[in-house]
Amino acid sequence: MTDDPVRLYRTVRLIRRFEERAIELVRSGHIVGGIHPYLGQEGIAAGVCAALRGTDLVTGTHRGHGHVLAKGADPARTMAELCGRETGSNRGRGGSMHAADFSIGVLGANAIVGAAGAILTGAVWARRRRGDDVVGATFFGDGAVNEGMLLEAFNLAALWRVPVLFVCENNGYATTMPVQGAVAGTITGRAEAFGMPAAVVDGQDPERVRDATAAAVARMRAGGGPELVEARTYRFDAHHTFEHSVRLDYRPPQEVAAGRERDPVVIQGDRLPEATRRIVDAEVEATLTAAVEFALAGPHPDPAGALDHLYASGLVARTGGG
Repeated sequence: MTDDPVRLYRTVRLIRRFEERAIELVRSGHIVGGIHPYLGQEGIAAGVCAALRGTDLVTGTHRGHGHVLAKGADPARTMAELCGRETGSNRGRGGSMHAADFSIGVLGANAIVGAAGAILTGAVWARRRRGDDVVGATFFGDGAVNEGMLLEAFNLAALWRVPVLFVCENNGYATTMPVQGAVAGTITGRAEAFGMPAAVVDGQDPERVRDATAAAVARMRAGGGPELVEARTYRFDAHHTFEHSVRLDYRPPQEVAAGRERDPVVIQGDRLPEATRRIVDAEVEATLTAAVEFALAGPHPDPAGALDHLYASGLVARTGGG
C-alpha cells in the first residue's frame, strides 16, 4: 500500500490525460471503434490499486484503461494496444475492452457486463489453493449488479472465503439507464445477502477510496473473506465515444455540470503544493507524448497471424473446412 499523496495524484492525472489523449486518437481514426472513457472515475482505480500489492490480482470492465494503468501498466504499450499495434500489451489483439498485463496481475478488462467478478474469484481461489498470499479486486458498474454471473461470484466467494474485493463503480447510469430505474433495493444489500461486509465510499476522493480498500484488504488477507465497496462516482464524459457524434440526450446539462464540480484530479491535486503539482503534470505530459509516439510508430499485426496466441499452450488454431 502507498499513502504517498504525490503518487496518488500522479496516478489520477495520468489516467485523466491518457483518456483525453485516447479520445483524440479516436477522432483522428488511429483508435478504431471508439472507447468507453473513464473520465471522472479516476479516483476509484487509483485508490483501490494503491492499497494492493504488486502480486495481487485485478480484473476490470469495458471502461478499463484506468484499472490497468493504476495497477502499473506501461502507458506506451497500453496506448499501442488501443491503437491495435503489434507493440501493444496484447500485440494489438485485445484492444480497448480486453487490455491485460499478466506480469503485473491484471488479468484483463472484459466487455461482458459482470463477467470480471467471476473470472477473478476463480483466479484468486486457484492462487490461494496453490499457497500464494494474494487478494484480488474486481471492478464493475452499477449495471452489473443484476447480472447472474456476478451474483454467482458473490455466492462462491462468500462460501469459499475467497479474498476478493468487489468494487462497484456506481456512476448512476448503466449506459443510459439511471440506477434508480434498474436496481431494486440497494447495491450494498446485494453483498449483505451473501453475508459479505459492504461499505459505501466517496469515489471522487482517491484517498478515501484507498483507505476503505486498505481496511478491507487487511481483513481479507487475514482470512476474513470477500467484501464489497460501492464507490459513488460520476462519469464526466460519454458512455462511449460514439455519443460524441449522436449526442444522446439522457443527462440534463445541469446534472453533468454538478457532477463535474467534484473532480478527483482536482481533489487530490489540491492536497499538494502548486509547484509539486506542476512538476507531476509536466512529467505526465512527457510520458503521454512519448506513449502516443510509440503507439503510432508500431506496426499493425500481420493478418496472416490472426489466429496466433489463441491458446496459452501455444497450440495454433486450424484453418479451413473439413
